Amino acid sequence: MGIFDKLWPKKNEPEAQPRPNSEVVGEGRAFASLTSADLYDFMRGGSETASGEYITTSKALGNMAMLRCVSLISESIGMLPLNLIVKGDAKDYAVDHPLYRVLKVKPNEFQSAYKFKSTMQMALLLHGNAYARVVRTLDRIVRLVPMDSTRVTPKLQPDWTMRYEYRSPEGNTQELMARDVLHLSDLSEDGITGISRVSKAKEAIGLALQAEKAAARLFKNGVMAGGSLTFPSKLNAEQIKNLQSSMEAKYAGAENAQKWMVLEEGGKAEKWAATGAESQHLENRNHQIEEIARAFGVPRPLLMMDDTSWGSGIEQLNIFFVQYGLQHWFTVWEQAIENLLLTDVERTQYYVKFNERALLRGTLKDQSELFAKALGSGGHMPWMTANEVRDLQDLAKSQDPMADKLESPMMRTQNVTSKTTQN
Repeated sequence: MGIFDKLWPKKNEPEAQPRPNSEVVGEGRAFASLTSADLYDFMRGGSETASGEYITTSKALGNMAMLRCVSLISESIGMLPLNLIVKGDAKDYAVDHPLYRVLKVKPNEFQSAYKFKSTMQMALLLHGNAYARVVRTLDRIVRLVPMDSTRVTPKLQPDWTMRYEYRSPEGNTQELMARDVLHLSDLSEDGITGISRVSKAKEAIGLALQAEKAAARLFKNGVMAGGSLTFPSKLNAEQIKNLQSSMEAKYAGAENAQKWMVLEEGGKAEKWAATGAESQHLENRNHQIEEIARAFGVPRPLLMMDDTSWGSGIEQLNIFFVQYGLQHWFTVWEQAIENLLLTDVERTQYYVKFNERALLRGTLKDQSELFAKALGSGGHMPWMTANEVRDLQDLAKSQDPMADKLESPMMRTQNVTSKTTQN
């Protein structure tokens, strides 16, 4: 003990104890660490709902309806070819343009075209914005690298030009010019930053998550018995044990379904029906699924709901989803790429287009009827050649010289007959 300790003795203070599990606590809520994405959302204002559920993007995906909506749209965008096409009657693919390969084959070193598009689309759905760093070599676009949407902030400058502020995981800040960032945005209030559908639909998502928790608590703590056996007199412990053993041996399991029970000593069996509260709970869960589907423009049957439109109307349902659920995203992608990744001169020569035909193919019977009419059968004016039809079916090109001509089978037969008669 030193002289200062004698003059001013320290009070006995308890040692500071570390928090268990190294959790960061804020207003009664625990987060995994200081780098947790949920903590970052909480510090930015959070998304607490009236239901008491704290909504983050990662937690929102824990709801199966939400996960299905996001995965369905993201995977659909990811699997559809995104082509750079030459303007004009020929509508050829611009295979010689460097952007064609970046969009269609290899956006960067670590992602396929499918992975890049689905990743960007997922960020767009969850955050309202998706960003990709544009890497150029001698003004040639060679890579598109996705950036974390939560680390990018678009800023409109006083001279009406755009800049993007990127915050790296190490804490460094970098300012990027507009030409260096491909920005996809959802509906926007200011025309710059897209709104997050998760944020706008947080109450519906919160209710859905709470309904799931209520169902889980019911299975964990609720009485799940299917009915009861009543007797006019009290049974002793041995009788109850024998009765339970007999019931499990003779009537439990699928192989004993619909068997008749034989009860002694005046026993009566009573089956318990679902209560009104349980039925209401199921109705509420279905309603929340519908609310989430409405926010993302996905028809209920595509969320695996047992609707009457599933089955005979699946083809029309598929067309509805493409037109009203995906067409918006097609336009967002196509116009953003054309405006940023093509020069003024190139925009007069090329355009960007998703090929949604893969999602609009009907049954084999429907396709056969369409192709027959396209080739000119039944007196129709042909609008497709045989080789164009074969290309849509991924078949090899026919070497028949007539396969590249717009001529109906009826006209070809008449021409052959006419030549035979002349000879």
